[in-house]
Amino acid sequence: MRKLTVLFVILLAPPLAPARDKPEAWTEVRSPHFTVLTTSNEKDGRRIADQFERMRSISHMAFPHLPIDNGSPIVVLALKDEKDFRTLEPEAYLAKGQLKLGGLFLRAPDKNYVLMRLDAEGDHPYAVIYHEYMHFLLSKAAEWMPLWMNEGLAEFYENTDIHEKNVALGQPSEANLLLLRQNKLLPLPVLFTVDATSPYYHEENKGSIFYAESWALTHYLYTKDRQQKTQLWGDYIELLVNKVDPVTAATRAFGDLKQLQSNLEAYVRQGRFQYFKLAAATGIDDATFTARTLTEAQADAVRADFLAYNERFTDARLLLDRVLREDPQNVLAHETMGFLEFRAGHLEESRKWYEQAVKLDSQSYLAHYYFAAISMNSAGEPNSETDAQVEASLRAAIKLNPSFAPPYERLAAFEGMRRRNLDEAHLMSLKAVELDPANVPYRISAAHVLMQMERLKDAEAVLHEASRIAKTPEETASVQDFLRQVEDYATARDRVAEQNRRMATEGNEPDDKNETIEPETPEEKPPAGTHRFLAGKFQDVRCRGSAIDLILVAKGKTMALHSGNYYKLAFTALGFSPKSDINPCHDLEGASAKIEYVDSPTLGKPAYVFAIELHQ
Repeated sequence: MRKLTVLFVILLAPPLAPARDKPEAWTEVRSPHFTVLTTSNEKDGRRIADQFERMRSISHMAFPHLPIDNGSPIVVLALKDEKDFRTLEPEAYLAKGQLKLGGLFLRAPDKNYVLMRLDAEGDHPYAVIYHEYMHFLLSKAAEWMPLWMNEGLAEFYENTDIHEKNVALGQPSEANLLLLRQNKLLPLPVLFTVDATSPYYHEENKGSIFYAESWALTHYLYTKDRQQKTQLWGDYIELLVNKVDPVTAATRAFGDLKQLQSNLEAYVRQGRFQYFKLAAATGIDDATFTARTLTEAQADAVRADFLAYNERFTDARLLLDRVLREDPQNVLAHETMGFLEFRAGHLEESRKWYEQAVKLDSQSYLAHYYFAAISMNSAGEPNSETDAQVEASLRAAIKLNPSFAPPYERLAAFEGMRRRNLDEAHLMSLKAVELDPANVPYRISAAHVLMQMERLKDAEAVLHEASRIAKTPEETASVQDFLRQVEDYATARDRVAEQNRRMATEGNEPDDKNETIEPETPEEKPPAGTHRFLAGKFQDVRCRGSAIDLILVAKGKTMALHSGNYYKLAFTALGFSPKSDINPCHDLEGASAKIEYVDSPTLGKPAYVFAIELHQ
């Protein structure tokens, strides 16, 4: 069965060092696509905002038809010196002898943070920022872009230098060249087919031959197109977009791959490499940028939010306590407290903080979204009023920020759980995937809605595509787990239909007198009514065909439960990942869980269970 679809992405950044008791004065500068907060001055803030706008502009040149803007904002914290930077720098870099960071990029579904030093030293001090920013921009190409191209472009753009009058693009990477000259290159057909499961790809080892060769091939093709005025790069992309596999597309666009391999090997051995200087224009007038000075409470709220997303929870709470004393109406502080309580497993407290944030600012799409998402996952007793609030908040979040994917997925899940408006639920799930194609859980959610609609072939197709873009073992396992569930249900449904057809044509006599004809449970209609929740422990679990009957012991009392089709149950896990696939007929006995159910309209009949959330 499916494992938990997490509402928040846990950022894998190391813990941060304690913040200073009192920050410097902060200035905020807003440009069309970035918000810059700096401890320096307005002039520096405007300069940084302009640089990021130019980085966005030149990145768009590579993929002019790819939508590169995201519904989640990018906040740049530009600190004037090392002293300020170390108040937020990852703890791993604070020890003596550690490499000094010039900056970092943190991504989450709801916002993105850049932390950077204005006095950073070195040839390319913001390489890490530009590398990860490129991945951020390319996330919407996940369906068709092979891994080598994604990493090659990130490596290519990371050495970008943005000057006052021009942008230096494509400067060679000495580390990559050294690695390539000391090792044998991967055969290009292998490079083109490397995926997240390949032994050549390891996120923790950025110095691998895969990254270096991906950079070199990107640099070679880009340079060749510029020098010879060809369109090899564009031709390859067009083939990929049209679902041609990467190796075939490369042969069609680049020609003989053995010759390309030979050319690439010669290219990395040469002594001089070309790079490009581009005009600095972005088409954006920096006179439209707005600036303001932040109060100490406003600045501390941002710092606390940054610390919370870096999992430095204690320091975040200390700052938030001070902010809420000085500014009890601070919306961001309420949102961050909701985030902290969620991460601590205090769902009801988290829901209350987000509910207060909604009341303080009805225009905060994040407050609306998280209030609804937490309410859907909380243990409180639901009712029609709660359902109405959840649905209203999800629709408000969508209206306030139509480019923000998460509320579309949650609205699809909300309607799917209640077996209503499934056509709209399907459209909502498609929109979430369109806005965030790289998000594997969104595709699993879309498949679940399709399963509720009895569109099993479509659900399988969605899951096969999700398996192709999965980047972690956990994502792959979740997809394969649910795919088996859909396939098993399809097999069971077909088998029951065939048995019933045979019985109808043979006078209700099965071919094998010992064969048990299972009832046609897939067609059993769940009852309507108020959805309720109850936590307890399962006992006496019995399966009959695809139907399941259970007893839940809760607060010293027992409740009989039933589902006509356990393949359609929404299984999640709170706070842990099951060690293996969940077989409900064998694994639920003795398990602790919270259930979602509807009372039977017939007195004495068991309640109908819709969802099971397993607890450790």
